[in-house]
Amino acid sequence: MFDGFELTRCEGDGVHLRVRHGGSGPAVLLLHGHPRTHATWHRVAPLLAAAGHTVVCPDLRGYGASDKPPTDERHSPYSKRAMAGDCLAVMRRLGHERFAVVGHDRGAYVATRLALDHPGAVSALSVLDAVPIGEALRRCDATFAASWWHWFFLGQTDKPAERVIDADPDAWYQGTPEQMGAEAYEDYRRAIHDPATVHAMCEDYRAGLGIDREHDDADRRARRRIGCPLQVLWAGRDDMTGLYGDVLSIWRDWAGGRLVGGPITSGHHIAEEAPEALALALREFWRSTPDHDGRHGSRQEETPV
Repeated sequence: MFDGFELTRCEGDGVHLRVRHGGSGPAVLLLHGHPRTHATWHRVAPLLAAAGHTVVCPDLRGYGASDKPPTDERHSPYSKRAMAGDCLAVMRRLGHERFAVVGHDRGAYVATRLALDHPGAVSALSVLDAVPIGEALRRCDATFAASWWHWFFLGQTDKPAERVIDADPDAWYQGTPEQMGAEAYEDYRRAIHDPATVHAMCEDYRAGLGIDREHDDADRRARRRIGCPLQVLWAGRDDMTGLYGDVLSIWRDWAGGRLVGGPITSGHHIAEEAPEALALALREFWRSTPDHDGRHGSRQEETPV
């Protein structure tokens, strides 16, 4: 797994993250979702490295083997702003001043926050299976509540979800080595069997329902935009179009420049289920983003995948 990559610990914004990195060329940062670790990228990262990129894959704070700082009443240590600050610090320590960012699921919220808060650092942004947290909660209806009820379960504090999950983590999360790969599965399983990690992952969702939404809503009122080229991809066999219809229409309100995207034939965990298609879509996007790799290409408004 991750042949030729280095595994290390890097200092983030007051915490230390476990980080896997390798390759050479323009840098890309890959951010995982819940309840995965950086190992979810083990089929994609080598493809991108072989195509001429430096690839950096951290465990987000609270996840995997990264630090799990104490929380507070607002859950601010697990805000996407705090996680984005970690990522920026890690990339700086690895020598990358400007880089592309790819985020899946919860990692997509961190990636979006990184692009909004630190526009000078992000050359291109790709979000997978997500709309901004504030947009998702503004559109919350019975369909969303039935499909994404875990947002509200994990976000509870009066009756914490940790007690339910820790009783049988394998039954709750239901990952498989066939889907994830044997080594990635074992890494993920170590994480979900650690009560400190489970608590931190719940804190991620508690932040999402509160302080993260506040940050998104403040940006929306101020009409802040993502300045770099934006790619939005989603799993064609998941529920994004069922929930939102035209997914790109939501992101148009956030895109300050070029916006491209479309579905990939996959279930929710795209990096595990369709790594070649995902790597190809990312590379084609970056090829037409001269600020990322220096090669000029076409500038389309929308590109189906």
